[in-house]
Amino acid sequence: MTQSSTVTVERPTPKICKITFSNPPANLIVAETVFRLHEVIEEMSKDPQVQVAIFTSSLPGFFFNHYDITQALPPAGADSTSIWVDLVVQLSKAPFISIASIRGRTRGGGNELALACDLRYASREHAVFSQPEVGLGILPGGGGSERLPRIVGRDRALEAILSSSDYDADLAERYGWVTRTIADAELDHFVDGVASRLASFDKKALAAAKAQVNRATLPPEADLRAAYAEFEHSLTWPGYQTRLPQLGKLLAENGMDVELRLGDYLGIANQQL
Repeated sequence: MTQSSTVTVERPTPKICKITFSNPPANLIVAETVFRLHEVIEEMSKDPQVQVAIFTSSLPGFFFNHYDITQALPPAGADSTSIWVDLVVQLSKAPFISIASIRGRTRGGGNELALACDLRYASREHAVFSQPEVGLGILPGGGGSERLPRIVGRDRALEAILSSSDYDADLAERYGWVTRTIADAELDHFVDGVASRLASFDKKALAAAKAQVNRATLPPEADLRAAYAEFEHSLTWPGYQTRLPQLGKLLAENGMDVELRLGDYLGIANQQL
């Protein structure tokens, strides 16, 4: 088992890896999370034994949440591509099958990580989804605006991205946002069963079948890079500079309730401007 400050990697079997995220109190993604996930995905991609990777969280109420806006963004790589974009591209194309086992809030970058996974299984009672960027006056930058329309359709993606609202698991399943929802008490057992079944198959056949589906479904990498550049530019927009202090004020006044009901508070913050 390898431990970092936010990411734990376990190997329950030689063919299965389990990547667990924990960054209390709200599982915000920080720079260390991005660097470590990038490293882990590279390591798993090079390991000939790994056939399945399960992404999960150990913090009740939160899966992978949005990026911590109080931190600087991770720097671009040598080709000026964001490390985050490189991470989600590698995950989508990796020669193993990735499974997101989702409990709790899954927003912004966390939702973009889940969308980059091959399969998404969500707790019916506790999973919540959102792309909240527009409510803050900025743009999605890690693949949300490129992947979500391909999964749920243009109008539903526009509704989710433009409204910045929180979506519960039942509505997410109805939209096709997740592969399926599972009763919370059965989620772990179900995901473990899927992982074990896939791990028993031939790795070459799994990877080749995934590559075939990828050709029909993945957004062009150039679009992902362009979206990240647009996201970075949007951080300079006056609308974001105005809304960020307002959200900070609500955080100071209401604490963790803001993270629990971020969609509601984004509406409040904009109405108070």
